[in-house]
Order: sequence, then structure tokens, then C-alpha cells
Amino acid sequence: MTGLFRTLIPKVFYADLTVGRDLFVDGLGFEVLHDDGDFVIVARDGCKLYLVEDAEFAAKDRPELAIETDDIDAVYADIAGRRPDLLHPTYPAGGGIIRREYGAREFAVLDATTTGVVFRDWS
Repeated sequence: MTGLFRTLIPKVFYADLTVGRDLFVDGLGFEVLHDDGDFVIVARDGCKLYLVEDAEFAAKDRPELAIETDDIDAVYADIAGRRPDLLHPTYPAGGGIIRREYGAREFAVLDATTTGVVFRDWS
């Protein structure tokens, strides 16, 4: 049987959407598909997010998202070369890519509001 679910699309709230645009568009290279000022849809390589300006919800939760990749070295090199300021300062300590006890290789980025994105490679 073919699955009925296709894509999970998280909604990330920001008090100021310029922070979300900085992380996802300028930092991670997502393309803006829709922007009406307080609601932005961004996508890249099959990943999609809704960025919503809502200070009340942003104050309640700063999410950690994960993106799986088959070439973590290329993703890391791209982000470290263009936007090293986004690399998570303590994940892993000293920077770079870490192999986790469960087998995945990972690194993370963090925006000014502490929304985090973990990049994970299972190969």
C-alpha cells in the first residue's frame, strides 16, 4: 500500500520575520515561494517551512528542526563558507561534524532567537 502522507511542513513563529528570512533564505538557501508580510513559505530540495510573524507564539517556543541529507560534508562546507555565524557554537563543541552514538553524522545551525536546525546524514 502506498502511503497517504507526503510532506510534513512545520510552522516556525518569529516576533520579527527578518530573523527567519536570515536563517532560512539568506543562510540556508531556501527559496521564497510566498510572502505576504507576516506569512512566508520557503522551500529547498523538497523541504518546506511556513514562517509566521507572531510574537506571542514565538515567545512560547523556539523549535529545533532536523533536515536529513546524503552529503553532510557539502552542506557543512557551504554553510561554513558563506555563513559561519550561523553554526551552532556548542553543537558539537569546537564546531564541525560529529558522529552520534546512534550512527548519524550531524552539525547544527542556530539563529538569533535560538531556533535550531540539525543537519543529519545516516550514510
